[in-house]
Amino acid sequence: MTRVLVVEDEPQIVRALVINLRAREYDVDTASDGATALRLAVACHPDVVLLDLGLPDMSGTEVIEALRGWSRAPILVVSARQTSEEKVAALDAGADDYVTKPFGMDELMARLRAAVRRTEAVGPAHGTAIVTTEDFTIDMAAKKVHRAGHQVHLTPTEWQLLEVLIRNPGRLVSQRQLLREVWGPTFQTQTNYLRVYMAQLRRKLETDPSRPRHFITEAGLGYRFEQT
Repeated sequence: MTRVLVVEDEPQIVRALVINLRAREYDVDTASDGATALRLAVACHPDVVLLDLGLPDMSGTEVIEALRGWSRAPILVVSARQTSEEKVAALDAGADDYVTKPFGMDELMARLRAAVRRTEAVGPAHGTAIVTTEDFTIDMAAKKVHRAGHQVHLTPTEWQLLEVLIRNPGRLVSQRQLLREVWGPTFQTQTNYLRVYMAQLRRKLETDPSRPRHFITEAGLGYRFEQT
C-alpha cells in the first residue's frame, strides 16, 4: 500500500484527508507540526507527502528543504497561501506540486495519484537514455531529437532547457529554477527569456504549439513536461 504523510495542523482538514485517503486504501500517518513530520518521515518513509505551509513550529518550506536532504518522495503542498512568491519558494525548495485551499478532494486525489505514478515510472533521472512521446523522441546521451523521422535542430540553450524539463517528468519546474539552471543565478528574474525559448521548443516539437501536450505552462509559476 502507498503510504501518505499528512502534515497539517487544522484538525478538520486532517480528518477529511484521513477519511478520504483510507477509503482509497492508502496507509496514512499524520503530523501537526514540522518536527513531528520530519521524525515520522525518517521512521515511516512515506511514498508521498501532503504538506501545509503554515505550521506552528517551522515553515513548510523548511520542512521541504529538510526532506529533500535525503528523500525523493513527492511533496504536494496544500496551502491557503496564494501569492506567486510563496508558491515559487515552495517549488524552488523541492515541492512537486501546489494545491490551494479550499481544494476539491477529487482534484487533490488525482494529483496525488499522478505524483505516485511518476515516482513508479522509470524516467531519465534513473538512467533512461531514450525518452519517447507520440510526437518526438529524445536521445539524452547523443543529445538528439527526432520528430516524424527527421532530426530536429535545437540550439544549445533550447537543449539545456529541454534537458532540465526532461529530468523532472510530470513535475512543475519553477521559472526561477529553469532560469538559474539554464542561464545562471543572475538571470532568475528574466522570465521573458523563458517565454521566448519555450515558444521555440513548442514550435519545433509540438504538433499544435498553440495547444501543447508536452510542454505545459503553469501561469506565473513555471513549466511541466508531460511525456504522454
